[in-house]
Amino acid sequence: MKLAYWMYAGPAHIGTLRVASSFKNVHAIMHAPLGDDYFNVMRSMLERERDFTPVTASIVDRHVLARGSQEKVVDNIVRKDKEECPNLIVLTPTCTSSILQEDLQNFVDRASLISNSDVILADVNHYRVNELQAADRTLEQVVRYYLEKAYKEGTLDQSITKEPSANIIGIFTLGFHNQHDCRELKRLLQDLNIQINQVIPEGGSIQDLQNLPKAWFNLVPYREVGLMTAIYLEKNFGMPYISTTPMGIVDIAECIRQIQKHVNNLTSNKTFNYESYIDQQTRFVSQAAWFSRSIDCQNLTGKKAVVFGDATHAASITRILAREMGIRVSCTGTYCKHDEEWFKEQVKGFCDEILITDDHTEVGDMIARIEPSAIFGTQMERHIGKRLDIPCGVISSPVHIQNFPLGYRPFLGYEGTNQIADLIYNSFTLGMEDHLLEIFGGHDTKEVITKSLSTDSDLTWNSESQLELNKIPGFVRGKIKRNTEKFARQNNITNITVEIMYAAKEALSA
Repeated sequence: MKLAYWMYAGPAHIGTLRVASSFKNVHAIMHAPLGDDYFNVMRSMLERERDFTPVTASIVDRHVLARGSQEKVVDNIVRKDKEECPNLIVLTPTCTSSILQEDLQNFVDRASLISNSDVILADVNHYRVNELQAADRTLEQVVRYYLEKAYKEGTLDQSITKEPSANIIGIFTLGFHNQHDCRELKRLLQDLNIQINQVIPEGGSIQDLQNLPKAWFNLVPYREVGLMTAIYLEKNFGMPYISTTPMGIVDIAECIRQIQKHVNNLTSNKTFNYESYIDQQTRFVSQAAWFSRSIDCQNLTGKKAVVFGDATHAASITRILAREMGIRVSCTGTYCKHDEEWFKEQVKGFCDEILITDDHTEVGDMIARIEPSAIFGTQMERHIGKRLDIPCGVISSPVHIQNFPLGYRPFLGYEGTNQIADLIYNSFTLGMEDHLLEIFGGHDTKEVITKSLSTDSDLTWNSESQLELNKIPGFVRGKIKRNTEKFARQNNITNITVEIMYAAKEALSA
């Protein structure tokens, strides 16, 4: 555990709450002190939903510390059981309340005896896992609980549907464009004449989880959430799963071919062939393949880009940039340190460097060193890009309200290829745009940012050097500033003057 003012992935209890509140008629109770109970505010602010299940906080205060938590926690569970009548109540501590080392399972067992709802304790180690890992574990725990319950009650029907069908696993609240991606996946499967058995956890019903084994296969679009559930279903029910993310022309085709393989393995009276569909969609529905051959996209050939985000999106965007658009990826990275091995395997050969870290200062210093033409990352990389005057397209969580658009903007499927192509092309600042901004004025500010991205730097620019820097055209000002600061660091200079600027220029041209 460490103190941080920015985290790429939140604490474990946030992941548990995201999964619990995604299901219908599931209520989460968070055993936490004041300050940890910000989930309701965060979700209501970001998600564009008319209705959602709130989370109840069972507050740990001085009175609870004096008497113990059991009475208050059990009372809150019973009260919500009577008020909300949920199918399931999930109790979760936070990192802070876990310090108390209370036997919360005992609280849950006691509450279960006097509640009509099912009550479970989130089986997550809050000191060892982050938000995404906890969400993946909680979803698997809920699915396992209800399938085992149905098996014990003799109500579990393991026969598959008559027609090909699929479960989509991993769509949940506060996910990056998850709602749009879900619509696109449904449309894709419908085009392939594959029925949707269930989508979990978003909008899913706890009572319908026992029907998960009826599907022919499971589709897991994001590695971060859903993979543990798919592995459990494969191990215990023999259900194949597809974890290839259908993002980008090449990977969509690969995903569809894997679907074709699994469907044909389970049918004997009919053979499915989706090659004509792939060809039709690639040539006429998706504009990305055509755009990648156009003169506009060719103008981006050789430009440097940096990619950073969660493992799924960073890996997919890296391959799209390098393989489909001919853009050089100088560095790609992820904050999902637990998925380092998979990530490195996926991006091998598509980039110059790989960075695995959850420290945003390392990412910022890497970007400042490489000086790419564009960044594709999270909201943190967007802020870094603003400080360095480098454009950034947001491609991954963590996100801001602007990443929950009202319009239809999927990243998956063939419509997603169009959205990604637009995002990539529009993220690069073109030469003519800089020229016009310099002539007519615009968003290009004359205020020079002199703070380094590295927290251990104390470089300062005096008023004369700042004035001189402001005279330089905007499209090269950032590069000259960074070259000057690099020269100053190499020579142990802390105060940058006009003379230092010219010395740096001479050293660079020497």
